[in-house]
Amino acid sequence: MTQESVISTEVRQWVGRESEPVTLEVERGAIRKFAEAIGDSNPLFNDEAAARRTRYGGMIAPPTFLRSVPLPKLPLPEMPNLRRILDGGSDWEYFQPVWPDDRITAVTRLENVRERRSRLGPMLFTTLKTTYTNQFGQVAATQTSTLIFY
Repeated sequence: MTQESVISTEVRQWVGRESEPVTLEVERGAIRKFAEAIGDSNPLFNDEAAARRTRYGGMIAPPTFLRSVPLPKLPLPEMPNLRRILDGGSDWEYFQPVWPDDRITAVTRLENVRERRSRLGPMLFTTLKTTYTNQFGQVAATQTSTLIFY
């Protein structure tokens, strides 16, 4: 007996959909506080005078600073047979430094859904890609995340 797929037509139609954008204005003080909170004393993140002598020409944010941008909500369709959710991890790619006074806009897109069977029953793997773009239209970073519903 074959089991019915948990990937409904409605779920398949969500592939390619994007969230509403979320924008964060990057403040110099927020960069310093974030670097302090993660224990990173690199002068690029907290000493403007020292940072001006680098190839960046001033302070920049630590790459992980983008974690402080609120993630855009991408409402997924109801999946009544899958009540639990597990974070399957994230991969990050960095392309452009983030400077104080940048306006970073994040948009999340549902890239893929796939199904797998386990001893607990059906599992739905969703791949989400969040793109972080600055006010000049330059992509600062992308985050590809996997969420597992079971």
